[in-house]
Amino acid sequence: MDIPDRIISILELRRSTGERGTRKFIAFNGVVYDVTDCQKWRNDMHENLHFAGQDLSTELEEAPHAEDVFTRPCVKIIGRLNA
Repeated sequence: MDIPDRIISILELRRSTGERGTRKFIAFNGVVYDVTDCQKWRNDMHENLHFAGQDLSTELEEAPHAEDVFTRPCVKIIGRLNA
């Protein structure tokens, strides 16, 4: 996985919710992803469970999919989370 050098702060992650035209970011295991163009995130929430702008590292165990979900074409890797 090629991760850009960009560092995303927690504050920037939390502001990236899709509101007021912002991009929709999520984090998982220290990597930040842009999910703005993903159909499952079109309403700023995924499956009525997860909001954009959050670190979802502890949520994947309960998901019906594996980590390979982050390799889908609509998901863009944008940098590392500065936690």
